[in-house]
Amino acid sequence: MTAVPKGRFAGVLLLLLALVAGAGAWGWHSFTAVPLEFAASPVRYTVPKGANVRTIAAGLREQGVGLSPARLWLWYKLRRYDGRLKAGTYAFAAPLTVDALLEKLVRGETLLTEIRFIEGWTFRQMREAIDAHPDLVHETKGLDEAVLLARIGAQEQRAEGLFFPDTYAFSPGASDLEIYRQAYRRQQEVLGAAWGARVPGLPYREPYEALVMASIVEKETGKPEERDKVAAVFVNRLRIGMMLQSDPTTIYGLGERFDGNLRKRDLQSDTAYNTYTRAGLPPTPIALPGRASIEAALKPAALPALYFVSRGDGTSEFSDDLASHNRAVSRYQRGGR
Repeated sequence: MTAVPKGRFAGVLLLLLALVAGAGAWGWHSFTAVPLEFAASPVRYTVPKGANVRTIAAGLREQGVGLSPARLWLWYKLRRYDGRLKAGTYAFAAPLTVDALLEKLVRGETLLTEIRFIEGWTFRQMREAIDAHPDLVHETKGLDEAVLLARIGAQEQRAEGLFFPDTYAFSPGASDLEIYRQAYRRQQEVLGAAWGARVPGLPYREPYEALVMASIVEKETGKPEERDKVAAVFVNRLRIGMMLQSDPTTIYGLGERFDGNLRKRDLQSDTAYNTYTRAGLPPTPIALPGRASIEAALKPAALPALYFVSRGDGTSEFSDDLASHNRAVSRYQRGGR
């Protein structure tokens, strides 16, 4: 048997090592530096709960991403990512490497979208926005209002005013119940904090009554900086047992009967929300009040006004007595007549 010279053996060994190193370097480069091919970019893909890496790769391949299940599985194993991929909806855009794709899945960088609820919206408007949003799973569509509230853990029977108007971000495929829960809890937090910081002597028996007042302030205020003054007028009226005489509450009580023109017969048509015919607060809020209106209802301005009228420029004229108010109405609403 002919012995292999030591020098030749060492050379062969070095060549093999070089080949292995070269293959490793090429592999590392292909996974971390070479971008995947995209038929179209970006690609939106939802990773179901419990999906394995091969299923994910196959799904992306069907959407035009040049990725084989074996290739993604190999790098997944080499990076020791077992069990760390997170479910959710992702947006993958070129240029993107295999390594970057897996990093995204491990970090859970899911696609976020949002929905916005406007201060002064009614619950009906909020619900229509939720029902129409294409990225939500609609578990509450057509659900009875009381059942919906029970599903989110609310004790109230009426939904109006219970949700904080704000912008809420979520991952596509989220349940609409979660949006309701977030908005409800946020309103409870804001109301609770404002109630704890309220001025003494207010005519509310509980935070819910302050929420009702805040909704009236929300709908009655033309200029944001006048919220506390508007709140003062209604708080002053409530204190002395005077009718609130709020057009927005009366309009709310008319419901679909309101055609945009509030007439004398509407003011005389008794409903639970007609504050021209009934004393005190209406039974529920009439809209979604924001933080500023809630704080105004619980920290009204220190002024004795009982009346206000629009000046026509968004601001209001506040009066302490009826005679002064009538003069202001004559000046701003009747052209001085």
